[in-house]
Amino acid sequence: MDEPHDWDRVLGLYARLERNEAIEFDADTLDLCRRAARDVAISSDDQESALRTPAGAKTLVREMRRRIFKGSRRLSRALVDSARRKKSGDVAGAREALETVLAVEVVPLYREVAQTTLNYVDDPEE
Repeated sequence: MDEPHDWDRVLGLYARLERNEAIEFDADTLDLCRRAARDVAISSDDQESALRTPAGAKTLVREMRRRIFKGSRRLSRALVDSARRKKSGDVAGAREALETVLAVEVVPLYREVAQTTLNYVDDPEE
């Protein structure tokens, strides 16, 4: 997960959709959608199916934005909750907050952050 993400560009496409602006799904935009869809765990089959039509491509952009936004909020809340619980001495609760995210999160980057944090939740505070 060390490579840069195109999520800002996807969010830009989403904003244009919300403003009812026309979007040309040219080769560059389709390539962007494919890369970003992979980053948010949308299967190749689902990507290709969606990208066959402009309406499908718009739906794909909306789904990518949903996964980015919802996953980010869910992860942020869990990290804050886990840290708060750990600081108060509730290590089991800190672990539970992260495990709850891992049970539902599909975006690999967010899963990686949650898992890494969980791996160190038992370590003492420095």
